[in-house]
Amino acid sequence: MLQMRPGCECCDRDLPPDSADARICSFECTFCSECANQRLAGTCPNCGGELVPRPSRPAGKLEKFPASTTRVFKSEGCSAVP
Repeated sequence: MLQMRPGCECCDRDLPPDSADARICSFECTFCSECANQRLAGTCPNCGGELVPRPSRPAGKLEKFPASTTRVFKSEGCSAVP
């Protein structure tokens, strides 16, 4: 089950579970679409994996399986993998 992390690792923008702007890699590193596209060129700076739209979780399932509340934020910012 996806963690559904609550924010972008680059800019700390809120990304609620129903956000269409969330992008993730296979390790669930989470970024907003702006950072994923503009800063990172679609590649995760942590693992080098592809960043893809995060699937949404149906509202009824969020009650039983809530999204994570743990934020991951790189205060130094992030940049694309060379």
